[in-house]
Amino acid sequence: MRTEERREGILHLLETGESVTVAELVEKLGASEATVRRDLVQLDQQGALRRTHGGARRLALRGVTTPFAARTGINTQGKRRIAAAAAGMLAHGESVVLDGGTTCLEMAHRITDPSLRVVPLSLRSATVLGDAGTQITMCGGDIRPDELSATGARALSSISAMRFDTAIMSCQGFTLSEGVTSYDGEDAAIKAAAVRYSGRVILLCDRTKWGRIAFGWVADTRDLATVVTDHVLTQDEWESVAELGLEVVMV
Repeated sequence: MRTEERREGILHLLETGESVTVAELVEKLGASEATVRRDLVQLDQQGALRRTHGGARRLALRGVTTPFAARTGINTQGKRRIAAAAAGMLAHGESVVLDGGTTCLEMAHRITDPSLRVVPLSLRSATVLGDAGTQITMCGGDIRPDELSATGARALSSISAMRFDTAIMSCQGFTLSEGVTSYDGEDAAIKAAAVRYSGRVILLCDRTKWGRIAFGWVADTRDLATVVTDHVLTQDEWESVAELGLEVVMV
């Protein structure tokens, strides 16, 4: 098992329980105790979990997000496949609002059509798009530390003054029953505004977010046109997707 997959596995196990022991991780991951302990040290330094005597405990509760730097190393290949698929869904000349987050940053690297007008909600994505020569319009607002994403009343006011053909959205959680959620109310409000003023919404949801519910509600599943994911849907999930009339693209 590769390092990225192993560390993703550790975080996945902590999503379903408050804590985990080194012995449990050795058994479930098929790795040595020394390797598991090195992984826990690295994830603790990244702020993704907190090491304890003999194991680790979860930090990412519904109202808390894992630091951006830690998320960039989780399911990187899956996020890149999702971004590549979503980039192919954009038409010439569209106006696009691009959410923050690690998957949307991957998306920014794949937006190469100079006819697109993009409103990035993250300074990281804005830098990537600017270097590529993309037409950019920035919204106002305050900038969150770590995330470097727009927030606050001025950001909401800016978004409400624009209309978008497509919103490319990320999430901290998505379920077919509860819809799209984010880690706090302010972030959720920005995302919800982008959804409200867009003609269609494409959700980028990697498998670590599918099935999770975060604190702040963003949008109902019926607000979405398409979900692009590397999660493997069950038969029951496909039946729910058909009932909802939702397009799901698996990559």
